[in-house]
Amino acid sequence: MTTGFDILRRPLITEKTAYLSSKLNQYAFAVPVEVTRSQVKDAVEKAFDVKVLKVNTINVIAKMNRRGRSRRLAIRKSAYKKAIVTVRPEDRIPVFEGVEQ
Repeated sequence: MTTGFDILRRPLITEKTAYLSSKLNQYAFAVPVEVTRSQVKDAVEKAFDVKVLKVNTINVIAKMNRRGRSRRLAIRKSAYKKAIVTVRPEDRIPVFEGVEQ
């Protein structure tokens, strides 16, 4: 059972998540596969002192990637869960804003 800050593994920062955070007040995190939406909500509210309105979760499946000249070496990328968290319009998470706390 994961508790506290173990739930939020890392923020997902891409062009799409930058748009989501600036325009729609949504932030994306990689979380363990076994956590629930309510656990993600509690972890984000505790870690960043914001009010979470909604949590969407997406299971990202494992993928195979080939490396090397002959492309025979296959490497498996592990599966993870992505959580997209919607916060109030007046709340911000500084990790995505490029501002240190």
